[in-house]
Amino acid sequence: MADFDADRPAVLARARSVGLGALIAVGYDLPSSRQAIDLAEQESDVYACVAIHPHHAEDLTPAALAELKELASRPKVVGIGEIGLDFYRNLSPRKAQEAAFRAQLHLADVLRLPVAIHDREAHADTMRILSEDAGRLRAVVLHCFSGDGAMAAEAWSRGYFIGVGGPLTYPNAGALRDTLAGAPRDRVVLETDAPYLPPTPHRGKRNEPAYLRLVVERLAALWGAEPDNVAEASARNACCAFGVHLRGEQG
Repeated sequence: MADFDADRPAVLARARSVGLGALIAVGYDLPSSRQAIDLAEQESDVYACVAIHPHHAEDLTPAALAELKELASRPKVVGIGEIGLDFYRNLSPRKAQEAAFRAQLHLADVLRLPVAIHDREAHADTMRILSEDAGRLRAVVLHCFSGDGAMAAEAWSRGYFIGVGGPLTYPNAGALRDTLAGAPRDRVVLETDAPYLPPTPHRGKRNEPAYLRLVVERLAALWGAEPDNVAEASARNACCAFGVHLRGEQG
């Protein structure tokens, strides 16, 4: 995103300095998806996801879907996302959002790629569509999870991953912390949503990947675990979900 145009190399350097072994740049329309791929092709430890976000659902014409398929076939692309539903902002009609969601789930199925799901104020519809269209996908990651404990339990029963970022550290996130306290350790992945949702004490500032360490520390405290162990577990989960290998790993 443009928020990083002035210092992107420094942002990547800070991420690496705190121990991030790989990063996934996530697209939200065709231009940003191309940019994510460009960055991934320049940096050995950066990968890309490509997609049409629900905000832009009306842009998913047949020609756009064909281009998205071509982009998704590039070597450094590891998933389709963010896709899904946003009934909070409703920047695209709900019927268009659902159609774009289903079309991209089908694309992910054809290409055998995992999906990163955007779900805002649309929990029931998101889970319904996933139950109908996501049965054969490599993996499903519920990005920036905001559902309740029952939704989390249903997601885990289906084998989905839940994405956790800066909101875990917010004072009003008690319900999220309660949900994660009993989470299966192999079904949680960590994420930034940068430049949005920075963890405490950086709220109100630009978020960046280096801050992920603060999320690790908060989750470790919640689980009564060592931060390094939580970091390693979440990295394994992300690698499992997206088929990414960290630097120095084989196979």
